Parts: sequence; structure tokens; C-alpha cells
Amino acid sequence: MSELGDWAAVNAFAAARTGAVEGRYYGGPAVMAEASGRPVVTPSREPDSFVLHIDADQKAMLLDLDPARFWETPHYQGYPALLVRYGPAEGVGEWIDRAIELAAGKPRRKTK
Repeated sequence: MSELGDWAAVNAFAAARTGAVEGRYYGGPAVMAEASGRPVVTPSREPDSFVLHIDADQKAMLLDLDPARFWETPHYQGYPALLVRYGPAEGVGEWIDRAIELAAGKPRRKTK
């Protein structure tokens, strides 16, 4: 199993998943759902983590399931995203796939 030790590794791993493409989100790098252009993973300001964009129910489950790997700062409370600490890809790939499926079903908001 591969190691997701930094943003470059996460970006390459996530962009290679079915339905994902590299893109930009708020001016920074991101992996997006190809079908909708919505973000799936983005880098974090936290030096040891990246952001996984996922729905509130799955977020709550992951925070309970493995709080050493999945966590949040006050910035992400109430937002459908959580922080994931860099480490083994094992167990994270399936959540990236779920985030792609979730994002693919949501159209991108149009700006005014």
C-alpha cells in the first residue's frame, strides 16, 4: 500500500482515482470530481494533514472511527470537510472514492 506522506502524494493518489481530475479551488491546487467540478481533496494549512470534502454524516462517523487520523479544527466545524493526517493510503482511498461520488452528484454553484 502506498504512503500519503505529503500533499504531492495525496494529489497524485486522488487524481488517479476514477472520476477525479486535478483542478483549482479558491486559487489553490485541488482534486475535483470530474462530473461536477466540486472539490474532493485540498491541501490544508495544517502542516501534517490534507482536507477531505465529505458530507456531515460521514464526517461524524470518521471523527468517531479514527480520531487519530481524521480530525478538525474550529475552522471546519459545521462545514462538510475534515482534516486527514498524512500516512498510509490504506483506509483513505475508499473515503476519497466516496467523496468523489458525493461531489459528482452535486452541481457546482454558479457565481453571480
